[in-house]
Amino acid sequence: MVELRHSSSMGTRASSSPMKREEDTTPLVLKNQADDDEDDHDRHSRDRDRPFCLGLQSLFPYFSDETRVSLQHSKISLAVLPLILIAGLISIPSIWNRLNAPYLCRKDGIVLHCPRVKEAPSLWENPYSATTSWKPCAERRDGGISDLPPENETTGYIFIHAEGGLNQQRIAICNAVAVAKIMNATLILPLLKQDQIWKDQTKFEDIFDVDHFIDYLKDDVRIVRDIPDWFPDKSELFTSIRRTVKNIPKYASAQFYIDNVLPRIKEKKIMALKPFVDRLGYDNVPPEINRLRCRVNYHALKFLPEIEQMADQLASRMRNRTGSSNPYMALHLRFEKGMVGLSFCDFVGTREEKARMAEYRKKEWPRRYKNGSHLWQLALQKRKEGRCPLEPGEVAVILRAMGYPKETQIYVASGQVYGGQNRMAPLRHMFPNLVTKEELASKEELDGFRKHVTSLAALDFLVCLKSDVFVMTHGGNFAKLIIGARRYMGHRLKSIKPDKGLMSKSFGDPYMGWATFVEDVIITHQTRTGLPEETFPNYDLWENPLTPCMCKA
Repeated sequence: MVELRHSSSMGTRASSSPMKREEDTTPLVLKNQADDDEDDHDRHSRDRDRPFCLGLQSLFPYFSDETRVSLQHSKISLAVLPLILIAGLISIPSIWNRLNAPYLCRKDGIVLHCPRVKEAPSLWENPYSATTSWKPCAERRDGGISDLPPENETTGYIFIHAEGGLNQQRIAICNAVAVAKIMNATLILPLLKQDQIWKDQTKFEDIFDVDHFIDYLKDDVRIVRDIPDWFPDKSELFTSIRRTVKNIPKYASAQFYIDNVLPRIKEKKIMALKPFVDRLGYDNVPPEINRLRCRVNYHALKFLPEIEQMADQLASRMRNRTGSSNPYMALHLRFEKGMVGLSFCDFVGTREEKARMAEYRKKEWPRRYKNGSHLWQLALQKRKEGRCPLEPGEVAVILRAMGYPKETQIYVASGQVYGGQNRMAPLRHMFPNLVTKEELASKEELDGFRKHVTSLAALDFLVCLKSDVFVMTHGGNFAKLIIGARRYMGHRLKSIKPDKGLMSKSFGDPYMGWATFVEDVIITHQTRTGLPEETFPNYDLWENPLTPCMCKA
């Protein structure tokens, strides 16, 4: 196999530059600027920071203690004093303008007029002024399509298997409610299909509050807990082809269900929809259907009280680990072996590691692997497009460039990291206050949740949702549902979504200095923190619920 490599120049910056950053008081003030930059800037910095009274003395050197003594003994000085005072009063507006005017700074060798920064942006929350335009309104029902038909007018019963992990299942449940509404059908409580990786046998009622779910949606969709008693053979619903609607296209429209699925439900009275992952679109359904999906996601689907309580305890412990109240960051670190393998990206490592990964990919994805000769070009292209997971060390460098100090409290939501402690070492070195739920809670506290892996995933979900800052490192349902929920809560909490494509260029540039890298990171991510962002066709509803589910304040 051709050995895949990419530039590891990031390693130098990761090991040396953050030590300089620790002394900075703000991520926007750098102490390691070039000398020529400092020479041009020092004069203006002194003028800007000098107290107002000292500014007067610099403009009028005669106005000093010695001058006042001489004035007492000189009639000429007494005559000049009023003129000096008048001149000083006249000069005050110009001094004020000078203190607030743009100052000269240099960027890439070019002298620019740079606006003064009155207040450094907060590391822990989005600007208040930028988050007051929208408010959540998914609970609003406009009538019409939201009116529940009489029980005897139901068109039939639909049943789904919610596949995948917890968050993929969550999306499937929201879509199932929406599809039932479109067809005026009764929804049988979804079955959480056994996860093929974790072999988890979790039921809906093991994770979610069923009573709240059914009661909250009673004015939208009729939901029953089980298959009706009049149906002769319940097992037939899972196995019979005649009772299953297949070949539903991804992101199907509302009209597709009305034209193709509804007639079969009316005929058979009860049907299973399979598969049911991303089987409903966003822009080809009525706005109220999208609002209903948000109503399910943000209001109807509540975790069991014991899960909510444990998550509250973990969040509280994160904020009080140092004995005083501190904000904390939640990091969704997607760098498990399966993710690294499936990405078909190249990562820094030894020849032995690369050979073992090649064998793993060949075994798990033989059709995509082929003979491995095409992977070098594929890896380069995916990295340029920002489709490769960030390594723990890369995440650490980006966070330090943003200004987060070494003392930052970080909660890590992650599976087993590929490469183990060696791969985690750069991140732990730069941010030693890094913990997981297993380190925050005792074994006895978590034992009650271990019987269902989905319960542990729910704890991670809630602790990340409650964090002051959430950072994702790769795509996926977990990250987009967290970001979407935090936006729906008011856009105030930061949700940092790194620009992986741009960062890959910076990491691969051996000539880029730390100051330039910091500037690039800060500027690039000013608008990637979960601020209000208009939706557009085919935009993911779960990541950005703005237009259908939020209203102008």
